[in-house]
Parts: sequence; C-alpha cells; structure tokens
Amino acid sequence: MKVSEALRNRKSVRAFTDQEVDNELIKEILTSAGHAPSGVNTQPWNVLVLTGESKEQLQKLMEAEFRAGEKGKMDYQYYPLEWQEPYKGRRKECGLQMYSALEIAREDKEKQLNQWAANYRSFDAPVMMIFYMDGVMETGSFLDYGMFLQSVMLAATEQGLATCPQAALAEYPDIVRKFAELDDDCKIICGISLGYEETSAAVNSYRTNREAIEQWVKFL
Repeated sequence: MKVSEALRNRKSVRAFTDQEVDNELIKEILTSAGHAPSGVNTQPWNVLVLTGESKEQLQKLMEAEFRAGEKGKMDYQYYPLEWQEPYKGRRKECGLQMYSALEIAREDKEKQLNQWAANYRSFDAPVMMIFYMDGVMETGSFLDYGMFLQSVMLAATEQGLATCPQAALAEYPDIVRKFAELDDDCKIICGISLGYEETSAAVNSYRTNREAIEQWVKFL
C-alpha cells in the first residue's frame, strides 16, 4: 500500500469486530511507528497496550467515573476554551454526521450519553492503546507525538486494521496512572482504539469532510 493510499483510507472507526489482534502484529506496527522523527531524537513516546482482562478493568473504572457525573480533566488543554469559526462549524458538522448515521436525535440525551460512554471502552475494540510521556518533556514533544501517532495509524492501515484516535481516553489521567502504576508526573496524551472494522456498522458509514487546500495553503 502506498503512503498516499494509507492517508486517504485511514478513518476514525467506532465499531469493531471481536476478532483479536495478534501481539506480534501490534509490536510490528509500533516498531514501524517508532521510526517517526522527534526533536534531537528524544523519542518521547511511551505506550500502554491493553487487551483482555486488563482492558476490561481499566475501561470499567473510566466509564463508571463518567456515568457518575465526574467530568474528566486532561493533563493539558486540548480544545480552545471558546470556540470560534471555522473550527466551531467543523466541530458541529462532525457531531451531526455521527449522530445522523446512528439515527440519534438531538433531544435523545440518553442515547447520546451512551454513545459518548463508548469512548471509555475504546468502542469495544479488542485493543486499547494509551500514550503518555515523562513529565519533564515540554510542548515540542507534543509535535513529536503527533508524528508518532499518525505513524501508528498509517502502519495499522497498511496491515488491514482500523483505528480511532481518542482524546477521551486521556480524560481521567489519575485513574490511568494509578491502574498502570505510572509516575505521578507523567502526562497522559491520548488513546487509540485498534482492531478490525465492523464494516456493516452505521457509525462507520460516513466520512468527515476535508477542506480544499486553497483554503489553508498559501504559496509565496
């Protein structure tokens, strides 16, 4: 598969089959992604790979916290404090596409809540990956991390696997740190759900829009 094909074929998948992913395949994907560039070769990435009982235990802890009404707080500010255009409109369109595909009405708050809760189960994918870095690392390492995460998803696409990058899996960092016995000062970055796509699922039937490059590229 060409890189350009993997870039276009990759999408965020929110329904997976129950087919397990072999650990050796996961290792191959992460090994390939580990060749991503990083400032002065710091390689700031660390990865938790959770499957089976470990995944069940952690996702139950996070989902229970969410359903108890405890709003999560990430280790860093992900979204703007006040949404402005064009980002506000893009965000709204993305949500509308998903809920339309699932036939969840705007007033059906219970179904919306249940759909959001699925985030903390990695949408029932067989593999949950959580990414973190040492607390001493700073903003530049987030740039490195972005390149690494994209590399993980492209390598997975090449292997016929589906992914969904998720900020939601970093919303309860204290739970993750305690469960995995991580240092208190480490930063939980995000998660990725990994598995085989359930192609018949309605939630996987839509694709988000991409702006034409004329809207965001300036040639001088």
